[in-house]
Amino acid sequence: MAILAWSQRTAVGWHYIAPGKPMQNDFVESFNGRLRDELLNEVLFSTLGDARRQIQAWQIDYNLHRLCCAKTAIGFTS
Repeated sequence: MAILAWSQRTAVGWHYIAPGKPMQNDFVESFNGRLRDELLNEVLFSTLGDARRQIQAWQIDYNLHRLCCAKTAIGFTS
C-alpha cells in the first residue's frame, strides 16, 4: 500500500485501531456519527453532483461555523 510505503519513507509511525475498539479513535467515530446523523440519514441525493454540493455545504458549516463557535465558547484563541 502506498500509505505504508510513505510512512516508512518519512518515519511516520503507523498504528492500527484494534478490531472492536472504536474508542481508540473517538474523534473520527464522533465525526462519522455526526456526518451520518445530520446529513447522510436525512438527505436523499438525486445525482452525484447534488451529493457533492450538499456534502461540501455541510463540510463548510462543520469546519467554519461550528468549530469556530465551539473554540470561542471555551475560550480558545488562535
